[in-house]
Amino acid sequence: MRGCAAEQVIRLLFLGILAVGQGWGQADSGCAACHDEISKKISSSTHASVDCATCHPKHENFPHPEGIAKPECAQCHPQVAGEHASGVHGRARAQGNQAAPDCGICHGSPHETLRPRSQQFRQAVPDTCGMCHTEQTQQYLESVHGTALKRGIPDAPLCTDCHGEHSILPRSQADSPVSPNRIRDTCARCHGDVRLSRRFGLPADRVLSFDASFHGLAGKAGNQSVANCASCHGYHDILPSSDPRSRVNAKNLPATCGKCHPGAGSRFALGPIHWIAGEQEPAGVRWVRNLYLGIIPLILGLMFVHNLADWVRKLLHLRLRADAAYLLRPLAAPSGEVRMYGLERLQHALLLVSFAVLVWTGFALKYPDQWWARPWLVWEPVFPVRGTVHRIAGAVLIGVSLLHVVTLITSRRLRAHWMELWPRAGDAREGILNLAYLLGLRRKKPKLSSHSYIEKAEYWAVVWGTAVMAVTGILLWAVNWTLAWLPKSWLDVATAIHFYEAVLATLSILIWHFYFVIFDPEVYPMDTAWLTGTSPRRREPHGHSNQPRKAKPGD
Repeated sequence: MRGCAAEQVIRLLFLGILAVGQGWGQADSGCAACHDEISKKISSSTHASVDCATCHPKHENFPHPEGIAKPECAQCHPQVAGEHASGVHGRARAQGNQAAPDCGICHGSPHETLRPRSQQFRQAVPDTCGMCHTEQTQQYLESVHGTALKRGIPDAPLCTDCHGEHSILPRSQADSPVSPNRIRDTCARCHGDVRLSRRFGLPADRVLSFDASFHGLAGKAGNQSVANCASCHGYHDILPSSDPRSRVNAKNLPATCGKCHPGAGSRFALGPIHWIAGEQEPAGVRWVRNLYLGIIPLILGLMFVHNLADWVRKLLHLRLRADAAYLLRPLAAPSGEVRMYGLERLQHALLLVSFAVLVWTGFALKYPDQWWARPWLVWEPVFPVRGTVHRIAGAVLIGVSLLHVVTLITSRRLRAHWMELWPRAGDAREGILNLAYLLGLRRKKPKLSSHSYIEKAEYWAVVWGTAVMAVTGILLWAVNWTLAWLPKSWLDVATAIHFYEAVLATLSILIWHFYFVIFDPEVYPMDTAWLTGTSPRRREPHGHSNQPRKAKPGD
């Protein structure tokens, strides 16, 4: 009985569906009696399944009543209608420009609308936009995208793929997909798609290489004045680099880059433009990277082992030796020994501030997504604060270096002090013996000079690092001059050296300098020489030729 009842319910539902469908069919067939041509067109459109009365209510009686309002697309498509109203076309119509495109201009008659994904519809988009944007459409049709569309490639980009479909916004508006801050993401939808790259044989690393460049990093940080994809390749007239008309043709690169870098010479085109580390990079960059990737772990590893062994040795002395109380007490410099004179402390203070600012603002460009970079990058859309402060700090660092040289020339006292830091043949032996002692390979601790290999290694590392960073920084700062005389590969090499040297310098300060002035048990919590000129570190004079002079009244 239950089976029979269920069967009857199914039959009734089926008959009901047939009745409704027959009613629709009768209504549409009734319309077709007078509108046969329209009925044939709508049968192949996207509205084929929509009943006539849905868009044309109150038309059941004949003759039709007068004064019935025309159907509005927004009745069924409210979201799309809202997007159109917020775009440039909708705003223009709202301001009284009735020539501005509405739904019918782009989609045609409601009885003939095609599926947006159909090839027939996509082929018609450039012609539709070209009714108003003639010049841009002509450029598009001659570009790599337009020629691909003509060949019937369904994935070829259209006007609507870049500009949007309904909510088309001006390029100056931040939400526009072709605005300077979003155009990279728009291009990346295709050129960052591995599937499309493999299908059409396109380079898959273009977006990655751009993101790793200065332009990509600065743009990601919010600077909208730097070059983006369209700045070099064009907007509508995008042509292959082999085409003499292309903006990125080797002969045209000086003019293209010269828009932002006046005076860019013909040498600029030498070498690859798009490259990522390890792939098609300039030979100089590869050598620099391999060199630094070898010496950075080696130097930092030796520093860490040296300092860890020194820390363990001194802790054992503090815990096990009878002179623990002597080591723990605050100590003044013996016999008034001056470790840093006033001018040296001033230079150290300027060096400290400028170096810290350079590290912070420099790595903020390289890693713009990190939380510690945000205080600098929040201003980028308005003014390049990060870059400006970075260059000011660089100028201060160079100024301190010049001041250091001048004071050495003019002050006999500072020159004598500086001579104590001059490398000598015994420094290497002193360092090897002390490291052997710290590692337990030697029982007796060697005597260290007042300015031992520890201070000398740090001082000359600062001299070397400052010189390298200054030279490469100036090349990057004076980019227009560099591009006028040197190939772009020189900029790439300078950028690589600047970055890896910054990494080495920063980590060396943290591991080597901070240990001896902060975490060394003999001076913890801080060596006060940079503030007072004297150090609490215990030093036992042993007649070494490098002993510093004693402070005199009036110094």
